[in-house]
Amino acid sequence: MNTATKPNHIGRKISRIRELRGMKQEALAMELGISQQSVSLIEQSETIEDDKLEQVAKVLGVTAEAIKNFSEEKAINYFNNVYDNDFSNSTGALAQSSTFNPLDRLMEAVDENKKLYERLLAAEKEKVSYLEKLLDKK
Repeated sequence: MNTATKPNHIGRKISRIRELRGMKQEALAMELGISQQSVSLIEQSETIEDDKLEQVAKVLGVTAEAIKNFSEEKAINYFNNVYDNDFSNSTGALAQSSTFNPLDRLMEAVDENKKLYERLLAAEKEKVSYLEKLLDKK
């Protein structure tokens, strides 16, 4: 059995968080002011510079520390443990022993995605307006 730990591949974590946010590479690239190919290279990189990580984190709506510590396995285990504990603590009926409600967290994530979408939409509208002004000048 191989007990070696996986490397802390920041690029993969950025990619997964971006996907969980429902964001395409093109949208992230636009917000960062870089090309989609550059985002692809970032996501393939095991490490990235701290200032670039901060920029990416800001666009994704998380902290750089959250990206560094992101683990999909931990997130899944967290939700599974909360779900399992709710049933194991019950005496036949659903126990409300936990103050954590996964649906509340899901709704918070939906709200965050909505805000991110609105920011991206506003940025796209600004770009269209700017391009229209450029065309009018010609």
